[in-house]
Amino acid sequence: MNVQLHKVVSDITGITGMAIIRAITAGETDPQILAAKKHYRAKRSEAEIAAALNGDYRSEHIFVLQQELHLYDVYQTQIAACDRQIQECLAQFSNKVNLNESPLPQPKHPRHKPQGNQPAFDLRTHLYRISGVDFRAIDGLGILTVQTIISEVGLDPTRFPTVKHFTSWLGLCPCNRITGGKIKSSKTRLVVNPATNAFRMATNSRQEQFCRVVLFTVVYGLAWVHPKRSLLLLIS
Repeated sequence: MNVQLHKVVSDITGITGMAIIRAITAGETDPQILAAKKHYRAKRSEAEIAAALNGDYRSEHIFVLQQELHLYDVYQTQIAACDRQIQECLAQFSNKVNLNESPLPQPKHPRHKPQGNQPAFDLRTHLYRISGVDFRAIDGLGILTVQTIISEVGLDPTRFPTVKHFTSWLGLCPCNRITGGKIKSSKTRLVVNPATNAFRMATNSRQEQFCRVVLFTVVYGLAWVHPKRSLLLLIS
């Protein structure tokens, strides 16, 4: 079909992308009419979107797109059913905190729509209610990461006598192999644990945020001393 919708819309499964795709499967092929369906918050203009929608709208291509769109809708229906089941399961857990006395603080960076596979219901409040801790306040921990950790570790921290027991269970502590009084290897053990992967992803995310802060600090400080070098650093 050679339609470059993904180059002018950051998320083709968003409001603008899905409105255009559904219009195409309904038989509309005029780029100007399709571009007029963009959301008012879309960054690209109608002219830019219309230019990206110039393509070969052959019947066989539209038929394939209709099939793919139908499968997408089916998967979204199944995912929504799973989300409802998760919500019902979380509602059965007892409260560890009174939301009226200790309400959940507002998120640092509120979002207008769920990110990725985040469910449509208020998962953050449920996890705070059953655990008594707002883990989302920790930098690097997304709401789905917190859900994975709690579902794998559980709500009883006394199962692990010390932090060392917990990190050993996760497989995140060094596994020192000592020969003749010398450490030959300190690699971590190979552990198949979703909670371990969740912590590693959170760490990587935090490191990326830290690197961006360090880069900004270096460039900002260098700009006062040597503006040309700071510009070269940004370009590189």
